[in-house]
Amino acid sequence: MNILFTIAGRAGSKGIKNKNIRDFNGRPLPYYSLSAIDLYLKKIGALPVDGEIRKGSDRYDVALSTDSEELIDLIKKNPFMKVEIIRRTEELSGDTVAKKDVIWDMLTRMEERKGCLYDMVVDLDLTSPLRTVEDVSNLIETSAKTGADITYSVTPCRRNPYFNQVIRSDKGFCKAIDTEFTARQQAPEVYDMNASLYAYRPGHLKAGGGFNEGYFEAIIMYDTAVLDLDHENDFELMELIADYLYKKKPEFGEIYRNIPEKR
Repeated sequence: MNILFTIAGRAGSKGIKNKNIRDFNGRPLPYYSLSAIDLYLKKIGALPVDGEIRKGSDRYDVALSTDSEELIDLIKKNPFMKVEIIRRTEELSGDTVAKKDVIWDMLTRMEERKGCLYDMVVDLDLTSPLRTVEDVSNLIETSAKTGADITYSVTPCRRNPYFNQVIRSDKGFCKAIDTEFTARQQAPEVYDMNASLYAYRPGHLKAGGGFNEGYFEAIIMYDTAVLDLDHENDFELMELIADYLYKKKPEFGEIYRNIPEKR
């Protein structure tokens, strides 16, 4: 199986200045994704061979899509593996560009560059440092086993729209979904997409597929409060949560400790 690992990040940030090149708990934020990939490859016994990462006939490539020269410089200095740089076109650098279009661009350009076809594209969100090697492994195994068009990571939701979420209407506030449930336990299980891990079937991407139609699967990750790094206080809160997880759950600390300290 040929797998393309992808990370992506645009220049600048409206919510948190220079988010994609900032340190998170004393380590560059993008290195957490590369550390997770590095540990996964070591776990399965994939090794560098003539500048490529191989395990038997399988190959594993890592690529970055960005329009940020600062991020490119940071990634080139990473201590883990060679990362192919995909410079984004202007058309793919706007605020409203769909992530699937960026991933499709990386896939097609990497297949042309490497002269191979990939069986899976695994995207690790650059701004989601709290994941484990087991999460990456579960994602890849689930995608391979099921053949889903997209497999993504979720966590159990903290608020169930069938029971305790409301919307504003012309008559005040009312339940988001009108039901007769009287207890949360009666409602269907609902999950939050935590925007951490995605595995794409290349054929789905090449056909222009996204989340509108297709066959999708999910892996359940540990609930780390599902924080999106959109504001400065999000960054500070996630660092506090990370400190706790590093101490209480070694599997989270593994990725952190795999990143060398800055000198």
